[in-house]
Amino acid sequence: MRDLAFTLPALAAARASGTRPSAIIAEAYRRLAARDDPGIFLHLADKSEAMAAADAADPALPLAGIPFAVKDNIDVAGMPTTAACPALTYTPDEDAVVVARLKAAGAIVIGKTNLDQFATGLNGTRTPFPVPRNAVDDRLVPGGSSAGSAVAVGAGIVPFSLGTDTAGSGRVPAALNGIVGLKPTLGALSTTGVVPACRTLDAVSIFANTIEDAHHILALAAAFDDADPYSRPIPIPPPTAPEGLTLGVPQADTVAIHGGPSGAGAFAQAITATGAKTAPFDFAPFAEIAALLYAGAPLAERLAVIEPFLTMPDAVHPVTRQVVEKAATMSAVDAVRDHDRLKTLARAVAPIIDSVDALMVPTIPAPCTLEEIEADPIGANNRLGTYTNFVNLLDLCALAVPFAGTHVTLIARKGEDSRLAGIAAAMAGNPPAPALGPGEMALVVCGAHMSGLPLNGQLTERGGRLLQATTTAPAYRLLALPGGPPARPGLIRVAEGGGSVAVEVWALPLAHVGSFLAGIPAPLGIGTVALEDGSAAKGFLCEAVAEAGAQDITHLKSWRNFVTSSG
Repeated sequence: MRDLAFTLPALAAARASGTRPSAIIAEAYRRLAARDDPGIFLHLADKSEAMAAADAADPALPLAGIPFAVKDNIDVAGMPTTAACPALTYTPDEDAVVVARLKAAGAIVIGKTNLDQFATGLNGTRTPFPVPRNAVDDRLVPGGSSAGSAVAVGAGIVPFSLGTDTAGSGRVPAALNGIVGLKPTLGALSTTGVVPACRTLDAVSIFANTIEDAHHILALAAAFDDADPYSRPIPIPPPTAPEGLTLGVPQADTVAIHGGPSGAGAFAQAITATGAKTAPFDFAPFAEIAALLYAGAPLAERLAVIEPFLTMPDAVHPVTRQVVEKAATMSAVDAVRDHDRLKTLARAVAPIIDSVDALMVPTIPAPCTLEEIEADPIGANNRLGTYTNFVNLLDLCALAVPFAGTHVTLIARKGEDSRLAGIAAAMAGNPPAPALGPGEMALVVCGAHMSGLPLNGQLTERGGRLLQATTTAPAYRLLALPGGPPARPGLIRVAEGGGSVAVEVWALPLAHVGSFLAGIPAPLGIGTVALEDGSAAKGFLCEAVAEAGAQDITHLKSWRNFVTSSG
């Protein structure tokens, strides 16, 4: 368990091999204890209760027994919410909608994580509690405002966590801790049950170790929430990537100014590594938009949230107070002017955004040390937001990923979250599999229906198309059934002693599913097949009675290998 990768496929495979969900929860707590960092969590769930909940989760659920962490400005029923301000503390009776959806998928909250107070900051040190230690380098700030959530994933304590992102709080700490940070389209994830920072610009964000895991969590958590006036119905289909990728990148002199020679060099190498066509653009208007977030009227939204606490001695962190109190000097006239300026700048940059598949920028100009933030708590913090602050003001989605020895962020138009995940996966050398289309059903085949084998025509003549070649979770036995021709395999799920078996996933038009199923002979049938990536689909399974007289060929790992060895 100590060496188990905390990714969704690895945990799914461990469960399929017989690992109890409670053991995975126990391992999360062990890793937290070994980390010995009191700054990560502000509240922990009772370990025994979390273990019991994991074992009680329906194993058919997509996240059954998987531990996750939640930023402490997002409500979890029965756990205190503080937003890193003890004077705010309350204990909600209901989960935030996004937490409720993940719990409904089987996931287990193990605790609430530390943050820059009221989610105001990008460095992670503006908290009255101990500052979380950066997961990769103790000299660096952990990044904020979602500091604890990012460190919990970066340190391998949980496979994913929730943060929030208004100015970059779900992307900056991802860069500083070497993980993936997904900032969805505004409104894709409900903010009901979230303490607001800037209500019109807030997004719940996701941290994970892989692009695929982050996108999978987004797909499970996304839903329109009628109770949230900022919620929007944003479809989250499987990731896709365009042919002939074109990326918009900031002009080299811009990156050199903000990140220095080393930052510019690392980003230039990343551009080359994408293999994409690039379109350099002037970053100046984006920088001006970014400046509006903390120097303009949007700051008044933050003041509206924390104003009741400003009269309480020591309730508000001194740097947070210094930043937010500036809004009291702004007028309604200032707000109108800022709004008009934002609209003008948004119109100016729209052709840049619309002319490419995505923008790619450095996630941060350069790492920031604890020493630097102590010496210049506002200036050093603001520099971290150079390439993040403009995104929500322009209603864009973003995905921050480790890439080519540095950390970059891909940015696209609202609603293009899945396309962005596909682009990032393709850049990383893992292009997404063809997606299931409307009016199609995914079907897992393991024998003569696979590509090039005798019965494959039964799929292709019905308009079937191959989605991917993959393997099952390691929980199956493969049998060579008596009879034929053609020779047929039987796939049986077992509690122990199983292995992974090569399969293909096909898309079959729903209109032809009935005629296909009608031709399936006993002892074969259609059931649910668990795949190695943690997903599942309908596919061929065999009745256990067929074991009598069948040859166990699990050790060969695929029907093709059996056909070849028998040939």
